[in-house]
Amino acid sequence: MARSKTSLRWLKEHFDDPYVKMAQKDGYRSRASYKLLELQEKDRLLRPGMTVVDLGAAPGGWSQVTSRVIGDRGRLIASDILEMDSIPDVTFIQGDFTDDKVFKQLLDAIGEHPVDLVISDMAPNMSGVRTADQARAMYLCELALDLAGRVLRPGGDFLIKIFQGEGFDQYLKQVRDEFDKVQMRKPLSSRDRSREQYLLARGYRDG
Repeated sequence: MARSKTSLRWLKEHFDDPYVKMAQKDGYRSRASYKLLELQEKDRLLRPGMTVVDLGAAPGGWSQVTSRVIGDRGRLIASDILEMDSIPDVTFIQGDFTDDKVFKQLLDAIGEHPVDLVISDMAPNMSGVRTADQARAMYLCELALDLAGRVLRPGGDFLIKIFQGEGFDQYLKQVRDEFDKVQMRKPLSSRDRSREQYLLARGYRDG
């Protein structure tokens, strides 16, 4: 089947992308690694020995960055609906995060150990219908916040990809109610045309 002009344009843009080339050179699995590296440089989210949960982890760009910083004294539990090639010392749960059974598997893998940081680069498969895509994206954000509220230690942090639109303001208010400090970030490595932003919430208030 012949590729459409749109997909050919995407392929050209993808392979011309300097961050894609950097990822290949630096041994990262995706250009998304540079978003987390940039946020790490600015906000010092990751430290050696931390316990971290990575949602929407495949193909593993954020998990690679995280595991390198937290080191072998740290603990990283990652999850995605897609397969992910293994990374040393990373516990990976494959399955649909919206499925209760997968959610429970993730909680079981975390266990009783308090989590220092929950990171999420999850996004739904986009249909092109903006209202439907926004609703699906916000549902994933709500589930991620619910998980963070169950597992974060007091003072823990939360970083999540989010799209402005319907439901964003209510979500932002909810996060502000649960954390001491909330900031928005747009990494330089995030594509200009993308509506994605990253919400960084620090200092979880337990109860």
